Amino acid sequence: MIITRHYLTINGRLVHYRRCGVGPPLIMVHQSPRSSAEYEALMLVWGAHFTCIAPDTPGFGQSQPLGKADPDINDYADAIAEFVRALGLAKTAAYGFHSGGIILVTALKRHPALFSGLAVGGYAIWNSHEMAIFGEAYLPPFLPSAYGEHLTWLWNRILEQSWFFPWFDVRGEARLSVAHDDPARVHAVVMEMLDSGDAYRLGYGAVLRAPRDIPPAGAVTPPVLITAYDGDPLQAHIDRLGTMPAGWSASKVATPKAHQDASLAFLLAHQGASVEGYPEDDNQGFLHIKTDDFDGLIHWRGRPGAERMIIHAPGRAGDLIDNAAALRADLPSHGLSSGWNGEAPQTLVPWQAVIDALIAHFKIKSVVHEPTPAGDADHLFPPLHPDRMGAYLTAAWSIVRARHFFAPWYAASAAHAITFDPAALDPASLAREHRALIRATGARSYHKALTLGETK
Repeated sequence: MIITRHYLTINGRLVHYRRCGVGPPLIMVHQSPRSSAEYEALMLVWGAHFTCIAPDTPGFGQSQPLGKADPDINDYADAIAEFVRALGLAKTAAYGFHSGGIILVTALKRHPALFSGLAVGGYAIWNSHEMAIFGEAYLPPFLPSAYGEHLTWLWNRILEQSWFFPWFDVRGEARLSVAHDDPARVHAVVMEMLDSGDAYRLGYGAVLRAPRDIPPAGAVTPPVLITAYDGDPLQAHIDRLGTMPAGWSASKVATPKAHQDASLAFLLAHQGASVEGYPEDDNQGFLHIKTDDFDGLIHWRGRPGAERMIIHAPGRAGDLIDNAAALRADLPSHGLSSGWNGEAPQTLVPWQAVIDALIAHFKIKSVVHEPTPAGDADHLFPPLHPDRMGAYLTAAWSIVRARHFFAPWYAASAAHAITFDPAALDPASLAREHRALIRATGARSYHKALTLGETK
């Protein structure tokens, strides 16, 4: 079983989603400030029963934000409803965790005919004091700064949200029992925040400000199950739900697995109708390519029928190439594409095999390669693995700044100074390069393959 990735343009806005499995559809809405990537492991399990479909909500992951300055929860709920309709689903089951559940409950109330049942992991019922706290401090602006200072804040904010809730409340009574210091887990959320940028405040803020009006006891709605496990800060909110409509139930469970098992059983009992085929955008997407060394998804963008393809340089990605007339694709272990089956190859043949597969699929007539940066690959692309202190983030920022001044970037001397456009140092522009470099785990190997020119 594999997870595929797709784009769909809905009312002029690009929506990215993941899909996995077989059977009736199951819409899965992520929490804020995450993306559909948080459901990958669960999709591989639930995909045995459902066609799991997990969109990135507006402004998160790879989905474009809503075109409103101050959207509210109804806008995000309506965006989910538009997505369900665009997929051609008449009635579907759905699952949401935390803020994903709040979006879905709102969507269910506004568009009940679209849903056969809804399972929710934790549903917040804030009191006035909690609402005031979240309104004042929970969503500070998040904009890139010239020297990368924003990255230090980001790392610690994401790390410490597993220590305290809210993340800025360091009183003993705000401690969480699920505290961790796992760099990989922090990195996953950091990358999603880097994708969203300051837009995270819109979607997250809409959820936090949303009214928590459970339908009255006499309301007729599709069935809903709400569960929360030990250690979930929203477990105590189960006691705040009050009387709910017929078909709604809520309970506390012991573990995340117990929550998932209860949710799955409920969803299986309230599944919707199966459909055949799903639409997707034709200007950007993911192509599954399988070669001797690679088996995964290659992210591409460009106009249909493009005759020319531009291949990015090591450490970059297709979205940094400003040429809408040409096809641009992220090579393996770069951009949004999958990684290599094992270690990234340092010989050219495996890389060329992927490029050849793209040429064949899109019927490309000419290929242009971005210039390969001069220098030693080990120095150009030092290890940028997530570490306990998040130092890799600021190291990568220093690299993307320095390579506008010197070639190679690590040779800071008058002899290696290069001319540059001051506009390229705009923090928003550097942030795009920074994300590409962090994601380019195969950059060093690709550089070696290009410069050594080995073909065996």
